[in-house]
Amino acid sequence: MIAVRFHGRGGQGAKTASRILGTAAFLEGFVAQDSPIYGAERRGAPVAAYTRIAREPIRERGLIVHPDLVVVADASLIPDPAARVLEGIDERTVVFINSQMTSEQVHAQSFLPGRLTTLDLTDIALQQFGKRGAISALLGAVAGRFVGLRQESIREAIAQELADLGLSASVIEQNQDVALQCYDAVSTVSVVAGAPQPVGPAKLQTPIYEPPSRGTARISAAANSVLRETGGWRTFRPVLLPDKCNGCWLCFGYCPDGVISMSKDDKPVIDYDHCKGCQICVHECPTDALVAEREKEGGVAWTAR
Repeated sequence: MIAVRFHGRGGQGAKTASRILGTAAFLEGFVAQDSPIYGAERRGAPVAAYTRIAREPIRERGLIVHPDLVVVADASLIPDPAARVLEGIDERTVVFINSQMTSEQVHAQSFLPGRLTTLDLTDIALQQFGKRGAISALLGAVAGRFVGLRQESIREAIAQELADLGLSASVIEQNQDVALQCYDAVSTVSVVAGAPQPVGPAKLQTPIYEPPSRGTARISAAANSVLRETGGWRTFRPVLLPDKCNGCWLCFGYCPDGVISMSKDDKPVIDYDHCKGCQICVHECPTDALVAEREKEGGVAWTAR
């Protein structure tokens, strides 16, 4: 069995990429299983998805703790302990990262376990689609190349999964063409199937309850969101061009997270520690005074947990 784990952010298409890989494998006669896991469905929040592929019935369920292939849609997830990208990776694991950096540059700046390869899918999407958008088809095609699936199966799987999402035929065809370009462009590393995880009866644990006299943090507690910096969620940041700003305050009103404040001269001031990069302000700005600027990679050390 081959176990594949996808890591991405809400809106990048990691869940759909997992389904594309599973569907392509099924079309080739494999037994396939895919499932996502995420918290609140919030754009930019960490998301994981799991795909298992085998010739025999798959009796494992749930999380993939020891993956054979890890596909990372956003390199900024790697140093985030909450995303748990590096969990269970060892020397045999193949790790693909959607990144501007080469695998040599990644290795030079930090230690990452596993056999690493990179390709800048975001840049390819910008060039081919004219927008960053979801890169689910591209991720699914790259993963399919690593596990040895055929282009024809991946192309059909993309058509099925994107049609289920309601995309038009022309958009689906464009995604198929660009995905197969990525299929050919990625530097491949052979994926070696790992040993199956032991399957046994579930062990229930007795829950432990805190005494009512002990205070704990609550999501409803006032002013606690400042403790969770979401600036690391961004792939692109909104940047102000002051000469174009007319002080209309629309960016302030549309920001879903309240990270934009207004200066005395009616110019937006962005809290980059908490801006998650949804780009709503860029989209709504009537004078194009806010533009999307891609984040630079390579400033954070990535270490195994």
